[in-house]
Amino acid sequence: MSMVLASYLLCAIFLLVLLRILRRKFPVYSKPNLPPGSMGWPFLGETLQLYSHHPDSFFATRQARYGEIFKTHILGCPCVMLASPDAIRFVLVAHSSLFKPTYPPSKERLIGPSALFFHQGAYHSQIKKLVQESLSLDVIRHMVPQVDSIAVSALESWSSAGIVSTFHQMKEFTFDVAVSSIFGHLGACHKEKLKRNYFVLDRGYNCFPLNFPGSLYRKSVMAREALSNIIQDIVQQRKEETTMQKRDLLGYMLNFRGGEKGEPLTENQISDNIIGVLFAAQDTTASLLTWILKYLHDNSDVLESVRAEQAAIYRANEEGKQPLTWAQTRKMVVTNRVIMESMRMASIISFTFREAVADVEYKAIYDDQ
Repeated sequence: MSMVLASYLLCAIFLLVLLRILRRKFPVYSKPNLPPGSMGWPFLGETLQLYSHHPDSFFATRQARYGEIFKTHILGCPCVMLASPDAIRFVLVAHSSLFKPTYPPSKERLIGPSALFFHQGAYHSQIKKLVQESLSLDVIRHMVPQVDSIAVSALESWSSAGIVSTFHQMKEFTFDVAVSSIFGHLGACHKEKLKRNYFVLDRGYNCFPLNFPGSLYRKSVMAREALSNIIQDIVQQRKEETTMQKRDLLGYMLNFRGGEKGEPLTENQISDNIIGVLFAAQDTTASLLTWILKYLHDNSDVLESVRAEQAAIYRANEEGKQPLTWAQTRKMVVTNRVIMESMRMASIISFTFREAVADVEYKAIYDDQ
């Protein structure tokens, strides 16, 4: 009898300790001061529902049920979703000082912890300035013939391929342009290795972060390590050159000296920020280009106007024998209006993340997550 009582007592103590551990690891999100919504399953949250639907459908369903602000749990993070222009303006403009850019840990691992997205203050400002310098107006002027060459090559490959996936091809095109902007002239071997591993990383970037052999996320992690090695090899080659005064992002990063002692960026800082810039430049630009083609397809009169404008420039360049110039891009009035209107109309990202740095109250809803 005493043995039975002892067993019950031990079980009770074990369950009590287990419940305390689970409560700390998976806190209960039923605080009355949080907005309505569902936190889903422990650890999984609503991530499975997110991936089994289109992101727009996932959020639209919850917005219809809970309103413009609701709580959920995705990608391992408890969060509050804002789904109205007023709420987004509250976070990104009116009270931006109460929030900082953030990403789920799984995404931060794939991009790299030193990327400027994950920092504030002096380091963020320094890296941001380097990126801006590499994309200055003067640099872009000199890049026009390179971008023109990449575009012509892409169009030739599409014309012989029959049916192509627009968004996928735009991602490849914008990747090639981004690589040219970051590294300048890059050998075919390095470029192919970068592209192959980058797209492996990209395929697992938005998957559920289960890091076990064979999973998409594990493949992405391994591709991320390979990308670091490739970039560091490129960096080493650049350092061995007689001059590093090149006006690409890598050149600006290698020549940077910061802090009181004038310290250079580490190889990890360079790799993380290069991969971060690739992500920032490639996906959003490819999405916008895809929307532009869609809008042109739907508006045949505008399409004909753009064709006429581009045909005139093509003829002026001896049927494409001469490269496109910066001055000619300034004469693309109709094309520029199409781009600007597409940017106004299109939603090029489904959602983005911010983390509250202090308790925030929005329309009498209190958030301390």
